[in-house]
Amino acid sequence: MIKILKYGEVDNKDIFARAVPAVNVEAVVAEIIANVRANGDRALYEYTEKFDKAKLSTLLVSREEIEEAYTLVEPEFIEVIKKAAKNIRKFHEKQVRNSFIINDESGVVIGQKIIPIAKAGLYVPGGTAAYPSTVLMDSIPAKIAGCEDVVIVTPPSSEGKVNPAILVAADIAGVDKIFKVGGAQAIAALAYGTESIPKVDKIVGPGNAFVAEAKKQVFGQVSIDMIAGPSEILVVADKTTNPKYVAADLLSQAEHDKMASAVLVTDSMELAEAVSRELEEQIPLLERAEIARVSIDNNGKIIVADTLMAAIDIANEIAPEHLELSVDNPFDYLDMIKHAGSIFMGKYCPEALGDYFAGPNHTLPTSGTARFSSPLSVDDFIKKTQYTYYTKDALENVAWDVHRFATKEGLTAHAKSAVIRFED
Repeated sequence: MIKILKYGEVDNKDIFARAVPAVNVEAVVAEIIANVRANGDRALYEYTEKFDKAKLSTLLVSREEIEEAYTLVEPEFIEVIKKAAKNIRKFHEKQVRNSFIINDESGVVIGQKIIPIAKAGLYVPGGTAAYPSTVLMDSIPAKIAGCEDVVIVTPPSSEGKVNPAILVAADIAGVDKIFKVGGAQAIAALAYGTESIPKVDKIVGPGNAFVAEAKKQVFGQVSIDMIAGPSEILVVADKTTNPKYVAADLLSQAEHDKMASAVLVTDSMELAEAVSRELEEQIPLLERAEIARVSIDNNGKIIVADTLMAAIDIANEIAPEHLELSVDNPFDYLDMIKHAGSIFMGKYCPEALGDYFAGPNHTLPTSGTARFSSPLSVDDFIKKTQYTYYTKDALENVAWDVHRFATKEGLTAHAKSAVIRFED
């Protein structure tokens, strides 16, 4: 049963405690990465047979397999994917940045160029946890940014097939290539390249502990989006909120993973107790009841604060991945939220809207990193470079200023380079 904690009456370490995964896979992942670097495709085939029980003749998904996928996915669901893709594009197109130029000083031009990352690699979980939504959320911003090569890696089934919904979503999103490989070995392939899989410039997307550790180890060789921890939801709810809604929303994240965190912060003990009862009613009805049960019992909590403002302060301290403002007039409180990955406003905005359909991205900072990190966006698939142009007269006007600055820092070659053009 979920814990109910009265803020101010229990130790704050219990209020703000987070689930910490105990899995240590660093050495195993390092060995996998080294093997892929040394042996390329051969290592990928061997790992795919070992871990996914699939004996492949090629890693690349063919156009024929994509066309077949369209016949295996319900037409109604294909239409839903298209609607979701449209919403995601509409939102992310607003994030596009423009280059700029400043030339308001005589003889001086400075500016910044926005350049898309050339090659982006997207990791998409497969098997029992197949997420076509992740395909849309990760690939559409990359395409809007202008990445010339967007590739997906995803583990196949034991029959050597990729989940057809993933293939359909990738095709609708405009992904260039899809490869049948998962786990740490897929991350290594994207980071270093193999005979089949191109070396990319950035890797994004969620995965298990092995995938997260592999992203951590290859960072620096390539860019990554983030090291994602267990999924999190925090609901701030007032006493008028329906406890059935709150319980359902908490369970929407609890069913992800036994390490997932579901938290309610409220100013009403009556609501807290009603939500606790609702959770006990709803958990047995879930297909993933065992996972949700462990998540709620081990990591779930209801925090009762004296006021709604105190509840918001607690939410800011926790800095959750998903934050629901289940209150009347939620826009009155929006500016008070300082730390959250994504905010869901009002009593008819379940977090699941954001996972699949609304448009804002669902790849979000976890484990309190919303204090300094942002959701995945078009910005993740661009880089910025800057340029400077000075005429001779413009340089002459400032050369001795540069000289003085460089001299102050003891860098005499810098200083000399600024004035040498005017010594004759």
